[in-house]
Amino acid sequence: MTQQIQTQAQPPGTEYPFAPVPVPEAVEHLKRIMADRPMSRMTMPHGGDCWLVHRNRAAREILGDARFVREPFRTGKREVPFFVPFPDFLRTTLQFEDPPQHTKLRRLVQKAISPRRVRDMRSSAVAFANELIDGMTARGGVRDLVTEYALALPIEMLSSLLGVPSSDRDRFERWSHSTLAVADRSEEEKAADLGELAAYMTDLIARRREEPRDDLLSALAHARDKDETLTDAEILPIAFILIVGGFDNTANFLSMGVLSLLRSEEQRALFLTDPDGLAPTAAEEILRHGRNEIGLPMGGGGGLVPFVATEDVVVDGQLIAAGEAVSVDVTAAGHDPEALEDPARFDITRKDNPHLTLSYGIHHCLGAPLARMELQVGLAELFKRLPGLQLAGEPAFRHDVLGAPMAALSVTW
Repeated sequence: MTQQIQTQAQPPGTEYPFAPVPVPEAVEHLKRIMADRPMSRMTMPHGGDCWLVHRNRAAREILGDARFVREPFRTGKREVPFFVPFPDFLRTTLQFEDPPQHTKLRRLVQKAISPRRVRDMRSSAVAFANELIDGMTARGGVRDLVTEYALALPIEMLSSLLGVPSSDRDRFERWSHSTLAVADRSEEEKAADLGELAAYMTDLIARRREEPRDDLLSALAHARDKDETLTDAEILPIAFILIVGGFDNTANFLSMGVLSLLRSEEQRALFLTDPDGLAPTAAEEILRHGRNEIGLPMGGGGGLVPFVATEDVVVDGQLIAAGEAVSVDVTAAGHDPEALEDPARFDITRKDNPHLTLSYGIHHCLGAPLARMELQVGLAELFKRLPGLQLAGEPAFRHDVLGAPMAALSVTW
């Protein structure tokens, strides 16, 4: 029997969640919801009740408030309220830690993924992007942009950052998709793949302790020699989340970005006038709205990883009681008319773009500087080299993996 998502009764035209509808209609529906209330209470298919916060300002307030924690989910005391069974693996990673442990781990990782380090990596990203484009043009015909470009670029950059051989790309993909699987893989298969990943990384960390290099794993492995210490048990989850989430999400953003530009003749023509100059704002608009610009209907009902309130908290006039779960509706927050002008419009020149796709506050995505750089470089180099890029078929998506990433995108030029 299929479980139904329950929601509190609302005035006509403001029900939440709502099924996918054409994007302009969905944005208007979200606008009515946000005018009516800052959040909706839902009974999720898994994990029970959860508040879904719609307004951008209220979402930022919650993401910056230490009274909202994830410890009950990390310890297994509570099931994560979500639309699918939340992968157990993810509950062991940094995003489920709370201060002070979260603060300690994040500070150490940020030293290695600093904006300066990412700027230094940019030239190698440009070179590798062009190497990939050279390969596609040499092979000619119809190419799959996802496997031949969008996945390959962030894997190479992440490999360089972590100090992991990029020759292990196929294994990274398998481990990532397995640990994030929501269908078609048994718990035994997922456990076996996670065990392989753990053994691989443990061995690599040991080698970096003996022969350090200029990479993140070496920095973390030798943090114990400084004023802060990290055990293998602390390093592994950091490496896991960066490997599993660090390339797949970026690859999906890049694929979606290319498709959104190919679907919008006006914005593609504009981007071609100055790919390097427009790449920063285009990347932010793709993060905010790119998935909604690719020609698919848009629904309402998703959110970031939830938190639990440690005490009664009033946010934007709504009481969230101690012990209640709360999540941020990123789609609504990215289309809040109080935060963005004309939020339904896909505008790659948008200057003020306070989307929350990469979260905010202490849980702001650790790899955000790297992801943004890769997205900017990936878009700019591709359209500079292949201004006549065009679709050669409809995109395919993986619905057996959390987030339903794009699996294939046939292009030609």
